[in-house]
Amino acid sequence: MLDALKQDMSGRAPVDVVRNYPYIEGVATESRSLAMSSIHELATLTSKGQITLPKSIRQALGVDTGGKVAFELRGGEVVVTRAEFEHEDPAIGAFLGLLEADIRAGRHLQSLPDDLVRAMLANAGHAVNLDEEIDGEVAL
Repeated sequence: MLDALKQDMSGRAPVDVVRNYPYIEGVATESRSLAMSSIHELATLTSKGQITLPKSIRQALGVDTGGKVAFELRGGEVVVTRAEFEHEDPAIGAFLGLLEADIRAGRHLQSLPDDLVRAMLANAGHAVNLDEEIDGEVAL
């Protein structure tokens, strides 16, 4: 693939070749990085402080609509990478920290009731519509 890209250059600027380089989903990021390591693009900053990542950059990073990118300031340069994103909720994080401490100390641990285990296993993998109306009274 890299050889085909080099042969395709035929006097055109590398960025023009990259623009015409098809993004193939599932190709390892390292392969795309090798083929596109010298991409230089410009973007215009809007009045809201936003930019559009050029298509060749999005393809090289393997990000698409809804994908996340991370920015790192290194000296006078900004390095853009694909973000391996996990949602961090501070309340959940604090709860999980307390739970982990209890588990490590062997405190406040007991088995789940058998009927709850059976109900959970029976419903595992079933689709849930969170917008569905709830029947009956609900106490919060």
